[in-house]
Amino acid sequence: MALEPAFHGLWPTPIGVHRFADADALNPLLVRVFGALRATQAHARGEGAGAFFASDDDLLQRVKLQEWQRFVRFVVDSVRDTVTRANAHAWPEAWATRGVDLQVRLEGMWFQVANGGAFHDVHTHGNASWSGVYCVQADAPEARTRHPVYGAANGVTRFYGPPFSHLGGAHVDLGNAYLQPPHVDVEPVPGQLVIFPAWLAHQALPYAGGLDRVIVSFNASVHAAGGGDRLHGYAGT
Repeated sequence: MALEPAFHGLWPTPIGVHRFADADALNPLLVRVFGALRATQAHARGEGAGAFFASDDDLLQRVKLQEWQRFVRFVVDSVRDTVTRANAHAWPEAWATRGVDLQVRLEGMWFQVANGGAFHDVHTHGNASWSGVYCVQADAPEARTRHPVYGAANGVTRFYGPPFSHLGGAHVDLGNAYLQPPHVDVEPVPGQLVIFPAWLAHQALPYAGGLDRVIVSFNASVHAAGGGDRLHGYAGT
């Protein structure tokens, strides 16, 4: 495509932040359900009670509660909203006027539990275009940030900007101040859902607290109903 004389901010990194209205009722229930699932799966794997646990990615099939189904609908609606906003200038113009019937396919959903300094190292997610993390439980901010070592970074999810891997030893001046900060920390707020591109590098920093840090993660792909994912000369899957 030809760029017209103007300023162009190319390749932004879209992130959606959403709040689940019924979190106060749902989250304690999920803590109990996940505790039972952890005990069952850890026993089947021959694992002990460690500081970190990641469940199988089949929560959509395992959890049948009505409250859970409302949560899943919230996740799907939030993905649809974030994806629509992110692609407002990339989809065909006709979609902007008529709208498009989007099919959000959750490719996998799982929970993680961490405490005692456990963390999840830098990684990305494959086989999806979007990912998300929902905070079920963590210490209140005043308690979480009092940690003598981790401080305000205790248990945050850190997202690394796309240029991060190219900034090792790079020169920094006023001309490239737009690259700063190279990462953004998102606090673990119960009831908060963060949706981000699956390719975005991120990690869960070490966490220690009176309550376990419990999150739900998922991957999602998004398609036009009835197909029609062909854009820009290539075919989607």
